This record gives sequence, structure tokens and C-alpha cells, in this order.
Amino acid sequence: MSQLVREVMTPAPVTVPRDASVVQAAMLMREHNIGDVLVTEDDRLYGVVTDRDIVVRAVAESRDLTETPVGACCSSSGLATVTPDQDATQALNLMRHKAIRRIPVVEEGRPVGVVSLGDLALEGDPSSALSDISAAPPNI
Repeated sequence: MSQLVREVMTPAPVTVPRDASVVQAAMLMREHNIGDVLVTEDDRLYGVVTDRDIVVRAVAESRDLTETPVGACCSSSGLATVTPDQDATQALNLMRHKAIRRIPVVEEGRPVGVVSLGDLALEGDPSSALSDISAAPPNI
């Protein structure tokens, strides 16, 4: 692969403050056609919330989605991150090790991008099924 994370990442990630509601995070996901947003506290990465996190940690627990802060249902403990200057292969290996599909890209604790399994598939094997799915328009 021998590319840097900055060459394959999606820059300018969508972020939401830790105290924003779950509904606000979900609306951002819908607006940007994405399945996750980065959660910040004082402009520094606090966690990641996915559409699945919202379903499992908020909806399934019958929480009030307009009152529940996104920080209460995001993944934050032991969060995997990479820097833009790391080798993309390191990001892929981290995804394998942690069994995750996306990793926040940070510089000095601040989010600057996201690298996903789809991003790496598009670069590494453009003819793969995962590349085709990742490049397809969203089903809305």
C-alpha cells in the first residue's frame, strides 16, 4: 500500500460537541449521508458515535433522544486513532486488530479526518466488491 493516511482519508470530518443531543448527531449523519460523526470536547476528539451506537445505546434503551447527550452513547474509551503522516497500512492493521471499520485521524488531539475501510479498499483494490459498495451513491 505504502501510502500515507492523509492520501486516503476523508478530510474535514463531521463533528458534534459532546453535549449535543443524539438527535443532532443523527441529523448530521442524514444530512451528510454518513454513518458516524466524531464527538468533540473543546475542539479535541472525545469519541465516535455511529448509527449503530445510536440504535443500540439510545433507541434500544428507550432514551429521550432529544435530551440524551451524544457523549453518553459514543465510543470513547480506548479509542483508536491515527495521524495523517502514518502509513495507511498501519491504519488497516489497526482496523483488523480492533475489528473496526473507521478510524479518526488526529493532529495534536484535534480531528482532521476519518479513514475508513472503504477508503482503503478504493485505494488498494479498486475492483473489489467493497470498493464498488464504497463508491456507490447512498441508498436514500
